[in-house]
Amino acid sequence: MVKNSIILGAAGRDFHNFNVFFRDNPDYRVVAFTATQIPYISNRTYPASLAGKLYPVGIPIYPEEKLEELMVSEKVTDVFFSYSDVSNQYVMNLASVAQAKGASFHLLGPADTMIRSRKPVIAVVAVRTGAGKSTISRRVADVLLKAKLKPVAIRHPMPYGDLTIPVQRFSTYKDLDKFHTTVEEREEYEQHLDKGVVVYAGVDYQAILDQAEEEADIILWDGGNNDFSFYRPDLNIVVADPLRVGDETGYYPGETNVRMADIVVINKVNIASKEAVDKLVENCRRLNPKAKIVKTRSEAVIDKPQLVKGKKVLAVEDGPSVTHGGLSTGAGAVAAKAVGATLVDPRGKAVGSIRAAYDRFPKLGKLLPALGYSVEQLEELEESINAVDCDVVVLGTPSDLTKLIKINHPVARVRFEAFEVGKPTLDELIDQAKLRKLGKKP
Repeated sequence: MVKNSIILGAAGRDFHNFNVFFRDNPDYRVVAFTATQIPYISNRTYPASLAGKLYPVGIPIYPEEKLEELMVSEKVTDVFFSYSDVSNQYVMNLASVAQAKGASFHLLGPADTMIRSRKPVIAVVAVRTGAGKSTISRRVADVLLKAKLKPVAIRHPMPYGDLTIPVQRFSTYKDLDKFHTTVEEREEYEQHLDKGVVVYAGVDYQAILDQAEEEADIILWDGGNNDFSFYRPDLNIVVADPLRVGDETGYYPGETNVRMADIVVINKVNIASKEAVDKLVENCRRLNPKAKIVKTRSEAVIDKPQLVKGKKVLAVEDGPSVTHGGLSTGAGAVAAKAVGATLVDPRGKAVGSIRAAYDRFPKLGKLLPALGYSVEQLEELEESINAVDCDVVVLGTPSDLTKLIKINHPVARVRFEAFEVGKPTLDELIDQAKLRKLGKKP
């Protein structure tokens, strides 16, 4: 009996799960994807060119709010949850919705979804969005480059554009324009390009891996949200956040990551209290006694401190971290306050979807999220920033927004950098002996 199924997603894990588990699988008929978390991804179609021979017209994508309606109209028997960075309670609430309609509720795991690589794989994932995963990914890239290896970063998908392009390769900033990347994509890709590290992303992660393996000594999986890796890692590094102690057991699939970790990086130890750091270490060791624990400071480094010192500042922060990631501060705000600046409140000047973000995520407070998923939203972001009465705009987002919009105020940029505290260090744990064990001669 063919099972009519819905995949609950957010334009990332859901598409990957389909590609590796459902495509060409005659036991299931995927009647729809649903979408949430990210704007502009519902009411599209997963293309026939990627969906396979069983789906000659592709698969529709609906807002998650239509789940119950779709379950009735499509006689759905199975619901597959396929996205990340949500509370365990949230997941079980959706399970209850599905079961109340008579369906089974599923979570596909690593055995069904992880792809094996011919090259060594180091994965950097997290307990929550905003834990500092991007910072640690850069740190790992530095270790590999220092060892005279060529890492190629493969980024967790953010397919907000043309879904018919299965593989995207980025080696220069021109490639960012070529593929019409969003602000969120640029936040992740630019940091690697600045180091000379090639980045791959897209929709079909087997095809991506096949191409990346041709030029990589080692694959660096740069995770998204708190999802686990799409590739089976030889070394699994998980970043945990002492500013949100308890989330390592309260958010899906963050706990999965901790339990699978080879290394747990306790980031932000310079910001969090000693009690919070100690409690997080205790929790992680209880979940995974075999994992190595590395502690890192997360330092907000500002490029023009004298421009910001003592001034009225608008802090524009990494969008995912301060929206669905739930962070109440960001790199821009931290750096600005460190040099005696005062944050101004942009809420009264925000327009359109930027204004709506404050209603949806009230924890934003005086931070302005760098949301730019469409041309229209970029225009709203530009208008919102320029309407604020401030001396300087501090960009806490890793993306250089000045390449996308015109900011009328002076601009300073901030980036978090990671520095190990005590022993062991990432250099020691990703040493030459380890690299040889991974199968690559140093």
